[in-house]
Amino acid sequence: MARPTGLILHNASAAPTERLPVLSVSELREAVIGGVAAGARLAAFFCASQSGSSSRLVAVLAHGASSTLEAYAADVGREYPALTPDCPAAHWFEREIAEQARLSPQGHPWLKPVRSQSQKKAAAEPGVTDYFRMEGDEIHEVAVGPVHAGIIEPGHFRFQCHGENVYHLEISLGYQHRGVERAMRGPITARSIHYMETLAGDTTVGHATAYCQAVEALSGTHVSAHAHVIRAIALELERLANHTGDLGALAGDVGFLPTASYCGRIRGDFLNMTALLCGNRFGRGLVRPGGVGFEFEPARREEMSRRLAAARRDVTEAVNLLWDTPSVMSRFQETGVVSRSTAIELGLVGVAARACGLERDSRLEFPTGIYSFAQIPVSAVETGDVFARAFVRWLEIQRSLAFIEERLATVPEGVLRSPVATLKPSQIAVSLVEGWRGEICHVAMTDAAGNFAAYKVVDPSFHNWMGLAMALRNQQISDFPLCNKSFNLSYCGHDL
Repeated sequence: MARPTGLILHNASAAPTERLPVLSVSELREAVIGGVAAGARLAAFFCASQSGSSSRLVAVLAHGASSTLEAYAADVGREYPALTPDCPAAHWFEREIAEQARLSPQGHPWLKPVRSQSQKKAAAEPGVTDYFRMEGDEIHEVAVGPVHAGIIEPGHFRFQCHGENVYHLEISLGYQHRGVERAMRGPITARSIHYMETLAGDTTVGHATAYCQAVEALSGTHVSAHAHVIRAIALELERLANHTGDLGALAGDVGFLPTASYCGRIRGDFLNMTALLCGNRFGRGLVRPGGVGFEFEPARREEMSRRLAAARRDVTEAVNLLWDTPSVMSRFQETGVVSRSTAIELGLVGVAARACGLERDSRLEFPTGIYSFAQIPVSAVETGDVFARAFVRWLEIQRSLAFIEERLATVPEGVLRSPVATLKPSQIAVSLVEGWRGEICHVAMTDAAGNFAAYKVVDPSFHNWMGLAMALRNQQISDFPLCNKSFNLSYCGHDL
């Protein structure tokens, strides 16, 4: 029996929702499970609308080999057969659907809230839940967070241990849930872009670009090559700043202070280059529907080129100290291993996936803007350990530097920002952007009046938190800070 065919879309394109096939639940399961088994990944799965006792589920598959996106819908009642037993990548999505839409995916192996939204009984507090427990002699439990020793965001981690060995790590989030998706429904307002820019502050450019691409697709707005180049420079600067900061933090976690100290300062250099673009170190105010909000004059391009050359020299010296230090390598290598098969099953994306040898990168698989013409090679390492996640960052730093240097030499002339028309009614658009953590997915659907009927955000952290839990299996509990930083996932990007 042939797998059902969905609505075929390209990245940052729109289509009428009447063309979105509405399948039976069994057909939806067959389409998603079969598609993932054939090599696609589940980019989004959510409840788009509810009416009475009926709820409409929407799934989006990303086919990297063909650079196409495939969307399906299905109407379900209060219960439906879970996809998770046959498609582990749906695990987190179905937990989210259960808590948001109060649907019951029958057969789901671990149906717990991911953000502690309204439950069937009363509104639950984040972290108030029944945790997994192990029993036996000398088994003990270690609880960490949600308040941590450092200035970081809240998240609760609960370890089931035997001595120093971790058998299971349970991750409880939701302490920063702000209801961003709910706030996006309705007409676009002055706040809409600000919701996107502050959804995950260290990924301002990534999420703002994904949002703008969706709006531009739904409104039929053309963006000039000039604006696309500026957006791409900002996106790669965001990647450079965060990857550099992460390598410094990893060095700090193993007590290697030279790289930790240098990278902390160099991260600031990259942030200041973003400020050179738009006056804000995190890129707020730069990416706007229709283009960008700031011009990038030749004098500032020359200044950025000068700063970039200096940063390249500094980061190269600082990071190479890591690879040349045996004590650092002994802590990085074979620590926190995630196998390639586990990465595929869980649907990992970004750095975490590429460190397992998976060549998943939206810039290559689903290119938009300047990435359609100036491609960046995929940086992948196969060992799946802390070293691999660190070295992928280093490879990407080098390639982002080269990409920006080439763009600075050939910024095309063009319109800074095109006017944006009203959104077309009854449309669906999918926008993918390769943020510094990995694939960002925004799915926008409009109603008959051209307002947002549904707006779904999937931050790369949503795919990858379970990967961190798997990395701690059979590790020493003292390895947790190092493993955690090697993923460096977003709490607020997950919590929305």
